[in-house]
Amino acid sequence: MSTTIDATHDLQRRSWVESANGHAEFPIQNLPLGIFSTPGLDKRAGVAIGDAILDLKAAIAAQLLPEDAAPLLAGDTLNALLGAPSTRAALRQRVSMLLSDGTRRHAVEPLLHPIADCTLHLPAAIGDYTDFYAGIHHAVNVGRQFRPDNPLLPNYKYVPIGYHGRASSIRPSGVEVIRPHGQRKPPQSEVPVFGPTQRLDYELELGIWIGPGNELGRSVPIGRAGEHIAGLCLLNDWSARELQAWEYQPLGPFLAKNFHTTISPWVVTAEALAPFRIAQPARPAGDPQPLPYLWDEADQRAGAFSIALRVELTTAAMRATAMAPVSLSLSRADAMYWTAAQMVAHHASGGCDLRPGDLLGSGTLSIEDASGLGSLLELTQGGKLPIELPNGERRTFLEDGDEVTFSGHANAEGFVPIGFGTARARIAAARP
Repeated sequence: MSTTIDATHDLQRRSWVESANGHAEFPIQNLPLGIFSTPGLDKRAGVAIGDAILDLKAAIAAQLLPEDAAPLLAGDTLNALLGAPSTRAALRQRVSMLLSDGTRRHAVEPLLHPIADCTLHLPAAIGDYTDFYAGIHHAVNVGRQFRPDNPLLPNYKYVPIGYHGRASSIRPSGVEVIRPHGQRKPPQSEVPVFGPTQRLDYELELGIWIGPGNELGRSVPIGRAGEHIAGLCLLNDWSARELQAWEYQPLGPFLAKNFHTTISPWVVTAEALAPFRIAQPARPAGDPQPLPYLWDEADQRAGAFSIALRVELTTAAMRATAMAPVSLSLSRADAMYWTAAQMVAHHASGGCDLRPGDLLGSGTLSIEDASGLGSLLELTQGGKLPIELPNGERRTFLEDGDEVTFSGHANAEGFVPIGFGTARARIAAARP
């Protein structure tokens, strides 16, 4: 990923788009990429700026952007642009100038659309989706429920654990989650039963967008793995816990996770995230040194991110009385045992070809204490300790009508904070 800090990150840079100045999510220092449409416009690439979206297709037609960006923005996905880091960086430079320098305002302003009037779509055609398990505190918390004396399996500290998820059921923020059916085996039953899950959960994760890919059979060296990361988003890998407990041995998650994954619709680019790179947390004394193909000193110095993450919940009853959302968790993106680059390097180490627009999940990001647990499975200790909500409702797992919202903000001293938008979805009743 890019570590170059330049004028686009300048604390003093302001935009003539007034809503961008002081905006909690999309100041001019961010400029995330997405795909949007309006009732009068087909799906196309855009950049978020304050409360508006700049239409990149129209900006190309108006000859306001670099010529080499034109073919990469011709379609209705960002795949081609994600795979072209030099063009993506040049585009960011140009858009930043257009939105801060008022000399072209007369040409640019008509190309802005209020976000409230737009529909946001998946930013890329996701060919493949892989979910990792890099959140070590989550892994320990969950493992302790099943193996109190040995929560982590022997391979965890040697290899980035992951599984191949289902790309077809990934949806952008705002699309409802239909409660899934599945097979589960209640403790008191001799045989499994089939029906809607009763233990529906969220998982607080980061999504990692792949930029340039690699050829089949060729690995990605750890020292170059960051160059294959185009940006990040928020990701909620919804889980049906009792389905997962019954089906996961011997091959891992299947129906418990393939029914829906929610992501925030904006790609916060590697270039925008450069000021928020931080050192990867040091491994505890006694932990094994990763094998050479997973170890790079530069990645250890700046392979993590200073991003605060929040989970909020509203219920149908809360919304009916206009109650504010309840904050369930305040976590951090640096709660990962493995860096994003290590995940990419490991994924390709056997010769798997990654492609622009592929998506990786970080795994659930919980911190060391109860204030930042990334799932209800952890917060309620497997359903044993219900959460008391301000209106008297209780939750162990999610009920129909519940709405979960993830948000994230990158912060660093001397730089303007930037946000990710939200990954939000409401639970709908199971269908026949």
